[in-house]
Amino acid sequence: MLLITSRETRRWVIPKGWPIKGVKSAKCAAREAFEEAGVQGKVSKRPVGSYAYDKRLKNSRQQHVRVAVFGLQVEGEADAYPELGQREKLWIPIADAARLVDEPELMVLLATFRP
Repeated sequence: MLLITSRETRRWVIPKGWPIKGVKSAKCAAREAFEEAGVQGKVSKRPVGSYAYDKRLKNSRQQHVRVAVFGLQVEGEADAYPELGQREKLWIPIADAARLVDEPELMVLLATFRP
């Protein structure tokens, strides 16, 4: 399992992003995984689950969001990608990943995920 740190709070999260109009959610997820962590591979067409959390916005407000999570079978890692140097990356066993994230629903999703 790949975890990355968020840019603002430096907590451990999974790669994710905002939907892009006209782009299917799975393709959007794969694009974000590359931009945030430099990973490429085959993305699942359907979400493997979802979780909710309160995102801290730049103006210090919070927005409640629900994240659809897509699996990505990683086939390669790029040496250069858009957010290189802005985040840490950690490859870790799934059970350990579930213990490192803060969002309770994401903890459950990771703990029960079976590739």
